Amino acid sequence: MQVKWLEDLVALAETRSFTRAAESRHVTHPAFGRRIRELEQWAGVPLVVRGGSPVVLTAAGEILLRHARQTVDGLSAAQRELRGGTQHGQPVFTLGTGRTLARTIAADWLWRVRGLTAQAMVHVRTGAMADALQRLEHREIDFMLSYHHPLIALRLRPAQHLQHTVAHDRLVPVSRVQPSGQPLFRLDGDRPLPFLSYAGTLALGHLVSDHLANHAQAPRLRPTLEADSADALLEYVQKGLGVAWLPWSLAVGACQQKKIVPLGGKAMEIGFEVRMVRDKRRLSPLAERLWEAVVPV
Repeated sequence: MQVKWLEDLVALAETRSFTRAAESRHVTHPAFGRRIRELEQWAGVPLVVRGGSPVVLTAAGEILLRHARQTVDGLSAAQRELRGGTQHGQPVFTLGTGRTLARTIAADWLWRVRGLTAQAMVHVRTGAMADALQRLEHREIDFMLSYHHPLIALRLRPAQHLQHTVAHDRLVPVSRVQPSGQPLFRLDGDRPLPFLSYAGTLALGHLVSDHLANHAQAPRLRPTLEADSADALLEYVQKGLGVAWLPWSLAVGACQQKKIVPLGGKAMEIGFEVRMVRDKRRLSPLAERLWEAVVPV
């Protein structure tokens, strides 16, 4: 028996779909199906009525589901009590987010709530948004800070998660500034511009690609470099390697220092939200106080 099999059964009961349950558990459809069959082998009876849609559990499946929820909730409560208690006598809080957000929006938020965390140990864990969501679902982090836009929205479960917008940001095309004060590259030029793009695995890359593909006045661009880090693209823009769409929260400092300059005006920008996400279950006292700071009563 593996606890993840019980979590799979809970996800299947909530989504009533093998496909959506597999997506919420961040595994492939075949892998999810195998895990449900392994759970049935352990139980010794069928747990799911095969061939129907939406998915229906058998009577045995409903009995195991009730115990599965109690087990998962109980283990989560124990984990929160252990992790959300103390580390070397200090309250602990863990935030999961992306590398760029950790440097920008997360840093601003942690500064604003520093009074609440003054006596605590704060852990910041960075990685892909899908990884952060998995950590959240496994109770390895208290909050997740993520981008939100219709094109890149994470598959959150309303029955399990709470979310709140903590900031608004935008992707802005930028270029290095010449000694004359003029941009090194212009969007309205005749020649295709060297384009510094995001790796296809990054959410911001999907936003930029869709924006350029559907914008009537999209500039002529020639892809010359791809990176999996907005921080790296900022450095490359400052070196004069090309044009990139960067989060304003990341680029604003270099713009104020007149190292880079925005291009194209509002029409070329891409707005998005930054949201804080948490589990609906009760968290540690510190995490609950921080959530009250995120969503004032």
